[in-house]
Amino acid sequence: MTVESAAAVGRVWSTPSGVNLGPLDLIRDGAARNYVLQIGDKRFHGFVVRKGEAVFGYVDRCPHAGLPLAQQLDQYLTPDGALIACAWHGAVFSVEAGLCLGGPCVGAKLAPWPVEITEGRIRTA
Repeated sequence: MTVESAAAVGRVWSTPSGVNLGPLDLIRDGAARNYVLQIGDKRFHGFVVRKGEAVFGYVDRCPHAGLPLAQQLDQYLTPDGALIACAWHGAVFSVEAGLCLGGPCVGAKLAPWPVEITEGRIRTA
């Protein structure tokens, strides 16, 4: 699916800042959580990874094939939680930068989704 065809079926690739995604405690340390946000008449698909008191957000779209990364809800990480993994073709990405470290798209990056923690809550930035 191309970006153009995804847009035609109601996908957007960014969100406004200040959207409250919920308390930090919704995501276990070393885990990830999927978010689908309604933006007007379209939807945004992203995920957030928690590492201690830091969060890293990405658009849920592999740079290799354009598919969502997880085949099961919230299953974005390798078993040890060290890397983000694409369940379709085995690409792995650094949590902190979204850089592909192995697999069919080495050197490519996940599209960042700016998020931050404010007063114990995750918000879009």
